[in-house]
Formats: sequence, structure tokens, C-alpha cells
Amino acid sequence: MTPPLDVLVFYSPVESTEDVLAAVHAAGAGAIGDYRECAFLTRGTGQFRPLAGAHPTIGTPGDLERLPEDRVEVVLERSLRGAVVAALRRAHPYEEPAFHVIETATVDPA
Repeated sequence: MTPPLDVLVFYSPVESTEDVLAAVHAAGAGAIGDYRECAFLTRGTGQFRPLAGAHPTIGTPGDLERLPEDRVEVVLERSLRGAVVAALRRAHPYEEPAFHVIETATVDPA
């Protein structure tokens, strides 16, 4: 039986995507059957405004920033969620990385 799965979606500045992806893969994300390092990447524009007290990697507090970012999606066994999210936070260059975790439904075997 397949263990419960999650999908991790995160956003990364383009130049950091490979490093962050390598970290979450090393923590166990991106494994599907006999395949490893699986991911889906989409390029887009990220937007944020750092507030007073923020220490942004990119930008200046108070100024609106827009820059090329990748949206990355990987599957992971739910039991690995804590380790994978911790790896993401360690590897990501942003002070507050944007991400979300989605629990997937159990699918009956075909």
C-alpha cells in the first residue's frame, strides 16, 4: 500500500531554485515509485513588499519588489513533511520563504 502523500509547493528566486530543490530532494521529496528527483517547475513573477523590521535578501523595506521566480511542486511521503520543510527553510535564501503543503487524497489502486 502506498503511504499517505503530500505535495509541497514553494516559490524561489530563479538563481536559487536548483539549490533549494537539491535540499528538498536530499530530504526525501520527489520520490515516485522507481523515480527520484521528480519535480514540476513553472517560471513566473513573484511580488512582495518587505515591512519595517524585515531583513530581505532582495529589496528594501517599504519598497514593492517584483522578480522572476520559479514555482516548484514535489511529492513527498507525509511522514517526511517535517524534515522536507526544514530542509526547504535551511536552503531557501529568503527570510520568509513562501510555500504550502497539500495533503493528497488516498487513491484506490488501479
